[in-house]
Amino acid sequence: MRGRKKVTEQLLWMHGAPYALGNTDEDCPAITPYLVEGNDRPAVIVCPGGGYGGRAPHEGEPIAQWLNGLGISAFVMRYRVAPYQYPCALLDVQRAIRTVRYKADQFRIDPKRIGLLGFSAGGHLVSNAGTSYDSGNKQSEDVIEQMSCRPDLLVLCYPVITLKEPFTHIGSRNNLLGEDAEPATAEQLSSEANVTEDTPPTFLWHTSDDGAVPVENSLLFASALHKHNVLFDLHVYAKGRHGLGLAEDEEHTRGWTDACASWLAFNHFKE
Repeated sequence: MRGRKKVTEQLLWMHGAPYALGNTDEDCPAITPYLVEGNDRPAVIVCPGGGYGGRAPHEGEPIAQWLNGLGISAFVMRYRVAPYQYPCALLDVQRAIRTVRYKADQFRIDPKRIGLLGFSAGGHLVSNAGTSYDSGNKQSEDVIEQMSCRPDLLVLCYPVITLKEPFTHIGSRNNLLGEDAEPATAEQLSSEANVTEDTPPTFLWHTSDDGAVPVENSLLFASALHKHNVLFDLHVYAKGRHGLGLAEDEEHTRGWTDACASWLAFNHFKE
């Protein structure tokens, strides 16, 4: 079995995050590394779901351990959730990508193979980061901010994609934007509207009877990827409740992990 180790979490901003309201854990975004032994490993940053109001534990560490089993180093994010609103979580995940890329030698990962994986509202965060990125600010005095925050691939698990009705998840939208958000803001942050030819290759899975986040979310994003000639895998399973995580107790749906492992290998992320 490959050796692996969990490293103590690392704050993304040592002197306080932008828009921080205090100095508790919830005000201080961080990553917890789960590193696989060896050099130049691919890496995936994991964003648990939770409706932008929390972060589900079963979509964090167990996912990192599964990725470790594939020879992939993982980083579980503590991104900011309500009462924090947009753009805080997006700034957090962008900073996480820049940090992992900057510390590639320290983490023994390949800076050209850094992916994002997100569940539910964490999937919206990942799709937002995958369609809203930059090459870094080369004039910044902060060397981490000089790094690109473009991910090299995306994995979206029963994701929130659109913030428009009738297919959005209202709780996620309200936590992210507030109950009185302008329709134009919801339009702007609906990820399917922001796909371009440069959007990273994407793996998506959903269940057709998801009662919380309609399957149309994944279908909308896949359609946008197809329109812009971005390669993707889309897997829709017949039945399964929302929030399955690894789905280890679901005989049919748990096959998503094998499908994803195959796709990661296809994209040179599996060692």
